[in-house]
Amino acid sequence: MRTKVRVIRGVKPGSEEIGQEVEIKGWVRTVREQKQFSFIDVNDGSSLTGMQVLIPSEYPGYNELLPKLTAGASVSVKGTLEESPGGKQAVEIHANHVEVIGTADAASYPLQKKRHTFEFLRSIAHLRPRTNTLGAVARVRNTLAYATHNFFQQKGFLYIQTPIITASDCEGAGELFRVTTMEHDLVPKTDEGLVDYAQDFFGKPAYLTVSGQLNAEIYASALSDVYTFGPTFRAENSNTSRHLAEFWMIEPEMAFADINDDQDLAEDYLKFVLKALLEYNEEDLHFFDKFISNGLVDRLKLVVDENFERVSYTYAVRILEKAPKKFEYPVRWGVDLQSEHERYLAEEYFKKPVILVDYPKEIKAFYMRLNDDDKTVAAMDILVPKIGEIVGGSQREERLSVLEERLASQNLNKEDYWWYLELRKYGTVPHAGFGVGFERLVQFATGMENIRDVIPFPRTPGKAEF
Repeated sequence: MRTKVRVIRGVKPGSEEIGQEVEIKGWVRTVREQKQFSFIDVNDGSSLTGMQVLIPSEYPGYNELLPKLTAGASVSVKGTLEESPGGKQAVEIHANHVEVIGTADAASYPLQKKRHTFEFLRSIAHLRPRTNTLGAVARVRNTLAYATHNFFQQKGFLYIQTPIITASDCEGAGELFRVTTMEHDLVPKTDEGLVDYAQDFFGKPAYLTVSGQLNAEIYASALSDVYTFGPTFRAENSNTSRHLAEFWMIEPEMAFADINDDQDLAEDYLKFVLKALLEYNEEDLHFFDKFISNGLVDRLKLVVDENFERVSYTYAVRILEKAPKKFEYPVRWGVDLQSEHERYLAEEYFKKPVILVDYPKEIKAFYMRLNDDDKTVAAMDILVPKIGEIVGGSQREERLSVLEERLASQNLNKEDYWWYLELRKYGTVPHAGFGVGFERLVQFATGMENIRDVIPFPRTPGKAEF
């Protein structure tokens, strides 16, 4: 029965597992030929480091086997687990049976024994998970996803699945992918010459969702505490290292909660998932710290160990206006903060994670609760070093009349949100929630510079391969 490499690598010298027969299956990374034996490094993706396999020269068919053991070939290995005399690993496998499952042509295999650029690896997304870096990213994503569900389940939240196809624009920004079954060259028109959506599949304009929040609010208004974790889409034509057209969002919603409860939950969430990562992915994180972003582990520990600084947007603007640093984008009250401003606050001024609250109402979404000053809303963003904003949330507007006014002020048709407004007519309650861009979280956790390298198959303008 196959054993994962991660499990075998956890065996300590002198333990009872030494001398036992084991079986692993994976892909060959490297081969080192010696006079009396050869070493092959086999990795099955369960850990950063593979398993060293020793094949003695007296192995039957040794000379015929070696040429097949090229980088990328898949193999099954059975052998005895022995203590390794080398310093790089505690144990190794002395093979007594090696089967090549799938060969790999050495001349054309793209992953040669050298460093490849991340841009090149994006062009071979079907093979890039076999590299150390992308394999480690995948394991980090897995741990963060698993810890996310653990956190909310332990808190008593219910996991709900919100629709991917929607007729509502949650943010009101208009950056939506349209969903239609109409042929481009046969689009039906009304007498006024407009697109006749009544003949489309849903009988009205439909889009890929930018957020599950509004739907989550429905269930929070019945089940108290819920969360979503799913794909979202934004048709923003931004070809940068920070933007994706398809990404994943974590969005909890709490009934009977205010902005303070929201801040508490978000801080607890980040501490929980990063603590799990530090405990379970130690080898991967040290790899990222050494080769991708120096100081990464200390930054993650800072988030876990330090209480987050909590300041108002207004106070933050005053800090930025007096900063000795010259910013590319000018700062004044009423403008949205840029990444350089957010990073200055988290990295240089407070030197810890920061929660900013009470943003100007003009720069925030219609659903955020209007504060008593009539100038700001009960919104909050969490800023961390190297990334800037990693969490965005708010207390939602539970007052029907105020919500109607906010929709009108942003030129949104309240008929499109009739059901959202009815939640405020029938048993309205204070409620709050936030969103975590999962890829942004993975970026912070790995130190990777480009968001396209922390999602398995990036979708960006002009790019939808694989």
